Amino acid sequence: MTPLDQLAAAAGVARSWRDAEHQIHHVEDEVLGAVLGALGYPATSENQQQLSLDRLREERETPPSFLSGDVGHPITLPPALAQATHADLYPEQGEPRTLVIHQGQLPPFGQPGYHRLVVEDHALTLALAPSCCPPIAAPGRKRWGVAVQMPSLRDKAGSAYGTLADLPSMIAMLASHGADAVAISPLHALLPGDGQHFSPYSPSSRLFLNGALACPVEGPSPEGLIDWVTQVPSQFAMMQAAHARLTSEERDKLRIWAEEQGPALHRHALFNVLNRQFKGIPWQQWPAAYRDPDGEAARQVSATQGDEISLHLYIQQQTSHALAAAQWATRAHGMDIGLIADLAVGVDPGGSDAWTMGEAMLRGLTIGAPPDPLGPLGQNWGLTSFSPQGLRRTGFAPFIAMLRAVLTHAGGVRIDHAFGLERLWVVPEGWSAAQGAYLSYPVNDLLRLVTLEAHRAGAIVIAEDLGTHPPGFTEAIAACGMAGMRVLWFERDEDGAFRPPRTFPQTSVAMTGTHDTPTITGWWRGRDLAWDRALGRRTPRALAMAEVERAVDRNALWSAVGKPGPVPARDDPAPVVDAALAHIGSAGSALAIVPLEDVLGLEEQPNLPGTTDEHPNWRRRLPAPFEDLAAQPAIARRLDQLDRSRRA
Repeated sequence: MTPLDQLAAAAGVARSWRDAEHQIHHVEDEVLGAVLGALGYPATSENQQQLSLDRLREERETPPSFLSGDVGHPITLPPALAQATHADLYPEQGEPRTLVIHQGQLPPFGQPGYHRLVVEDHALTLALAPSCCPPIAAPGRKRWGVAVQMPSLRDKAGSAYGTLADLPSMIAMLASHGADAVAISPLHALLPGDGQHFSPYSPSSRLFLNGALACPVEGPSPEGLIDWVTQVPSQFAMMQAAHARLTSEERDKLRIWAEEQGPALHRHALFNVLNRQFKGIPWQQWPAAYRDPDGEAARQVSATQGDEISLHLYIQQQTSHALAAAQWATRAHGMDIGLIADLAVGVDPGGSDAWTMGEAMLRGLTIGAPPDPLGPLGQNWGLTSFSPQGLRRTGFAPFIAMLRAVLTHAGGVRIDHAFGLERLWVVPEGWSAAQGAYLSYPVNDLLRLVTLEAHRAGAIVIAEDLGTHPPGFTEAIAACGMAGMRVLWFERDEDGAFRPPRTFPQTSVAMTGTHDTPTITGWWRGRDLAWDRALGRRTPRALAMAEVERAVDRNALWSAVGKPGPVPARDDPAPVVDAALAHIGSAGSALAIVPLEDVLGLEEQPNLPGTTDEHPNWRRRLPAPFEDLAAQPAIARRLDQLDRSRRA
């Protein structure tokens, strides 16, 4: 094993990887060196490699500030503390106690939580996770819900796009049909006020909320599409005017609320002020003095632009109150789960989290996916995420804060690209998406923290596990009580037949589709293939083959979901939508979630992966307010049928 290989293994960077077809690929030395260098371990020469390896060994020998374990099981101490004989435990609740260390292990402890542990004068946090996350449903009970792209909602007043204010009326309507949950698109904070960045999966911060969704703003939606660039500045101006009208008493209440949220909120507000001051450019391109959130220049802005900072605190306050009202509505109408939040896999490298969190975040690396049949050149999502080394150095505090933020007003969370809990495909700056490597994460610690935070919040966890699974990942999340996803289009056997949904495991979520897949109507009509043709995403030969395959697949789908009789015509998708919803409703899964687009039989999907401006991603709106649509007999029957199929 070469020094470079030793260094890569020690830093958790995989020298090789296996693709979807089980072929093994090797990472080039130059790419491996670039990834290691970005992680802070220079590797361009053997001397550098040896120095970096020595540094990694020192880090491993340093007693950690954080340790995780499982309730009721012995806890293995790290090597730096394994020779100790006793430890003092200060539980979150209860009296301190002294524990005897036997063969490098602490005895089992039965109380989940964050406890203080002192081993030979070294203090650390001991996070003990319960055996599993809260169950989705009691045995014999099956729940269901609807997935909603919130900006697509309409109100009767003619707002420019849907906001949190539109959720309560929709929740009331769905609850009247027996729904248990509403899965909403990500609410993470985006870059403030310009409308240029509107993808919910490319946030500025996962700690705070998208203020553009706080309350509606009037405006037209030409051709049924959202004009973010025009409407977000209008909404921001409306919030500015509302903030300017606050009384002294209201400002005092705002200040008290902001202080209760902690200093991270103030830093986020400060970032937003600077981001607008520097015209929205990434913070890496700001004048050098402002790139340090703790530097003198940033402190001066904080001291002299208090009213601007107060505006951004106010926007967060109003958004938080609106989200709390929506979750309260789910409880008031008897929903068992309520809102299911969506946790994005990463953040904009030029955004708030990357600026404020320092070494906890990856620098010089973006995340994506290696080459596969759906993306032969690989994918670079242009996002960053936590650094595994940074998480360990910060005692996992940023990860815990993120989980608490997303669960504050929710009954559950969907973790986007949950494989990121174990590994992420990272691409060094300046290299192609295919020239990356897998970076390992402390999966046991992260799974325990997700389980613990879900337990504390009383929330369910859905792990988006679509794609090539890391070995053992499915079993690991199932052991923690996290539900994987079973999507209609992907549940097929070797012969191409759609699997019976009654065979889906109870610890799963059954779905007709996601925001990235065609709707049932769109698939049946071949709208996804039409987009491929219009955008030149496939060769004419490949398109012709795809059309032939789709004809066969239509027969296969109807054979799986439909009633005896002729296959509905390509331009008659309504019977297929009805049958597919009932099909997924019969799944053995504890929870079924149907995208709102499928409930309504819409043709277009919210997002077309691999496109930006070519397809109107995240801009589509419903044809009418949901209450009006749900009052239509055909839609009401679908909702009632879905409820009956879940409760049968």
